[in-house]
Parts: sequence; structure tokens; C-alpha cells
Amino acid sequence: MLDPVAPLTARIVNCLQTILEFEPMLRAMELGKFLLPEFSALKEFLDGLDGVSLDEDDVSRIETATERFLHELVPSVPLSGMDAWKNGPLQ
Repeated sequence: MLDPVAPLTARIVNCLQTILEFEPMLRAMELGKFLLPEFSALKEFLDGLDGVSLDEDDVSRIETATERFLHELVPSVPLSGMDAWKNGPLQ
């Protein structure tokens, strides 16, 4: 039997992993250090996601928040930060 929550979980994981891919780039930026503790919290949440109850509204809110975060972050990234992101290990 198909798990009806699996697609929702996959969408959340995709959002969180997308955000976490920016960690190496943010480490290279001066202001990025203020977000690094939040990356640890995201990683912990991602590790414990199996026990979280999800619904479509929750997932949609997280997808919207991820889109806004990326929209705000990407234009402010210096080219050297993008190099660090492209060449750094993904978490």
C-alpha cells in the first residue's frame, strides 16, 4: 500500500536540502555566520522528519518560505560565495 504522506515528506526534504546546499556559500560570507545556527536546527529537523505529521498546508507554507528565502538570498550572493557553493561539499 502506498504511504499518502510519502510525497509530502519528499517535498519537505527537497526544500530543506535545497536550503542546506547554501551552507558552504554562507560560511564564506560575513553575514552568513548569523544563519549558521539555523542550519544546525534544519539538519536536526530533517533527521527527525520521520516522526512529524504533515499535511498539504504545512508543506505549501514551507515551499513558499523556501522560495522566498532563495529569492532574497541569491541576489545578495557575491561571486566568490557562489564559487564556494559550487565547489563546497553538500550537506
